[in-house]
Amino acid sequence: MEILNLFQGGLGSFLLYVALVLVVIVLMLGISYFLGQRINRQYKHTPFESGVISVGSAQFRISVRFYLTAILFIIFDLEAVFLFAWAVGVREAGWPGFIEITIFIAILVAALFYLWRIGALDWRTERQKRELTLLKGPGGVVNKKEFKL
Repeated sequence: MEILNLFQGGLGSFLLYVALVLVVIVLMLGISYFLGQRINRQYKHTPFESGVISVGSAQFRISVRFYLTAILFIIFDLEAVFLFAWAVGVREAGWPGFIEITIFIAILVAALFYLWRIGALDWRTERQKRELTLLKGPGGVVNKKEFKL
């Protein structure tokens, strides 16, 4: 009697579902274990990337500028989403909405100008900047054949 009450309350259906999921998982793992290949080859445990054997160490340093640029892109991309939402409701927003979005865009432009001024958008390394100052000729012209980016 008590089992029938479990199924009427909804808990029994959930427990039946969990049991069926566990049975399917055990069946899939068991079948793959018994039917799978057991060939040990020389390169079985080496990591492959697109079918090419990896060479060298995975421990290399990536410049923080790549991450900084990615984060800045995400931030300014999110701002574009806000602009799209404003564009959808531009008629309902009226003049107050227009003034608010103008202030919003002004803040974005100020932030972009600030990032440009502090050099957050500059891709050159310190070494490249030093070489650039050495290669500048009269009038600030740079000999591009000698300068490698």
